[in-house]
Amino acid sequence: MAAVATAAPDEFFSLSADAPGFDHEMLESFAKLHRLELQVVPIESWDSLVPALRDGKADVVAGRFTVTDARHKVIEFTVEVFPTRNAVVSRKPRRVVETLQQLRTERVGTVKGTSMAEAVAAAGVPPENVDDSIASGGLPDALKQGRITAAVLGLESAVTAQKLDPQIQIGLFLGKPGSLAYGVRREDLNLLAELNRFLENVRRTPTWSRLVVKYFGEAGLDILKRARTE
Repeated sequence: MAAVATAAPDEFFSLSADAPGFDHEMLESFAKLHRLELQVVPIESWDSLVPALRDGKADVVAGRFTVTDARHKVIEFTVEVFPTRNAVVSRKPRRVVETLQQLRTERVGTVKGTSMAEAVAAAGVPPENVDDSIASGGLPDALKQGRITAAVLGLESAVTAQKLDPQIQIGLFLGKPGSLAYGVRREDLNLLAELNRFLENVRRTPTWSRLVVKYFGEAGLDILKRARTE
């Protein structure tokens, strides 16, 4: 069994033996259950993941992989592996941003060309209050430096940022809840069924919660619950 993942290590997929990542550990368990060997195929860019899967370079796409309508037109997705949603973050001593009106008065950082930038625009933040020149992955540092006063991050990135910097605050959620999941080729229905069965069983055990706490801290579970209910 082979899985493609973005090359940059993070809380979902890493080649580190000590902290292989949330998705990596899940798929290792799946492979062992089915007496398979998991082989990881690192892919450099997000837009290359689906083509790599369809070209047969691997059997599963994993690693912070969001279910989108565009992707669903060409591949199949498993049941949800991890919830996601856009979240507004700020940093103490700045206030927690709790309303759209408050967000529109902040200096909001985003990354040009991303779904986060789309969320900022959809929230009605005036263009003069937006800094979209920040490099991918640089929003937490921009908050710390005072270059911006708020930012929009995917929920999983926001939780990670707060774990690394306890001064980070998670406030308002934007848009509808979404899902991170694993992608497979449309013709691999047996693999899809087995992955779904495995994931549904894992969610019934303490394993999923244990991995959330391991990679995202004790507050991770509460924040994920908030994102689903608010």
